[in-house]
Amino acid sequence: MASSTFQLPDSYVRLLTSSAYLWAWPLINMHNRQSVMRQLPAPGLLKGIAPVAPLGRLAMLRDYVEPAERLVACPNQDVAYGFGMVAAEVGPSIIQVPDFGGRFWVYQAVDQRTDSFVSLGAMYDTAPGFYLLAPTGWEGHVPDQIAGVFRFDTAVGVVIPRVFMDDTAEDRLAIAALVDQICMYPLAEFDGTTKTMDWSAVPSYGDADDSDGEVETRWVDPGAFVTDLSAVLDEVPPRPGETALYDWFRTLVDAAAVDPRVHDLVVEAAKEADAGPIQDLFEFRNIGIPSAAHWTTQRNGAQFGTDYLARTAMAKANIFVNSPNETCYYYQDLDANGDRLDGAHSYSVTFAAGDLPPVDGFWSLTLYNEHHFFHANDLNRYSLGTKNKTLHIDDAGALTITAGGPMPTDPEAIANWLPAPDGAFSLYLRAYGPTTAILDQTWTPAPVIPA
Repeated sequence: MASSTFQLPDSYVRLLTSSAYLWAWPLINMHNRQSVMRQLPAPGLLKGIAPVAPLGRLAMLRDYVEPAERLVACPNQDVAYGFGMVAAEVGPSIIQVPDFGGRFWVYQAVDQRTDSFVSLGAMYDTAPGFYLLAPTGWEGHVPDQIAGVFRFDTAVGVVIPRVFMDDTAEDRLAIAALVDQICMYPLAEFDGTTKTMDWSAVPSYGDADDSDGEVETRWVDPGAFVTDLSAVLDEVPPRPGETALYDWFRTLVDAAAVDPRVHDLVVEAAKEADAGPIQDLFEFRNIGIPSAAHWTTQRNGAQFGTDYLARTAMAKANIFVNSPNETCYYYQDLDANGDRLDGAHSYSVTFAAGDLPPVDGFWSLTLYNEHHFFHANDLNRYSLGTKNKTLHIDDAGALTITAGGPMPTDPEAIANWLPAPDGAFSLYLRAYGPTTAILDQTWTPAPVIPA
């Protein structure tokens, strides 16, 4: 390799490291998540909160995710979540799809690039049954009962079922039997019968009192970048046109392996990239497609291809976004005047009569703190939308949601209010099952008006 023969200028090493770090960040994020999953003996809840499972399996929640969750930024409180990882090393996995009736649902499955490799959900008219998630190179027998096969070509992938649930005690009870039929397990355990799991009675791993702090679990360590980059170059095959890029990044790994000076420069440059351009991507307003009134959006979630900027931006700000035909997202850090949203002030978002987000599934407006997590509050309320049955609609048929500032005194206003933390916060509008009006941006969210 030229890297072990020629001297590499410091400026070149820094530039190449910064590019490699931007490219590899989501892949390393996925690589390091598997290290947690492979240590688990059975599906369960990490610290009693987040669903986790050994490779090839998943775990489910029966209720909304709790505010203390820190494994994935920007969680929502519209669905019962699941989480699991498929892996080439354990071979194919079976995933069960129960009969959801008219309930909205979608199973997301993304490869190590965070690109989707399945089509399973209400928007696909997926039939109940058994589906196989298999590594590309697997050539085994597919049982006759399998309704469909989906392939992934990376070392690992993530599977996240989402099942819509009203914010009512009645729907929590109704959803339990459905959620208990959502199971994923290795093909070797398949016997043609539907398996069930009581997801309310699974083990908890780790100390529930051991706080993860305010920020997302750190899945990418710039200090370990040389080792991690080498691993993901082996785990994620190059797509057409990427071979030269892979060869270029390998020169960095090879040079760092034989030259301590280069190694130290790579680590230093990775730390600079982590604190600089990568951190900049955490703020929603710095990336995406500008929409009306300072909202931003994107239309290639889980379909990034070679859009490495968008891929890493989404992974940093809110990894595991769905593909746009499944969900569209709108992000907001600013009010209508262009000022940063701040919990000391009150804001309103008004959907005129007939102008709610046009969806075939559901919509919600979520409030996150500056770290993209829920702000714990006495109302235990973090989003408002389709799931809520007590929202107040005014005489003109408009829905006004307020956020931040002191709690209103009027009961109808309280029903439409999202508590905010002191300091900066963000709003996040989800549209599951978006219609054409959202996809082509004929419809855009209303401005965030400061009081």
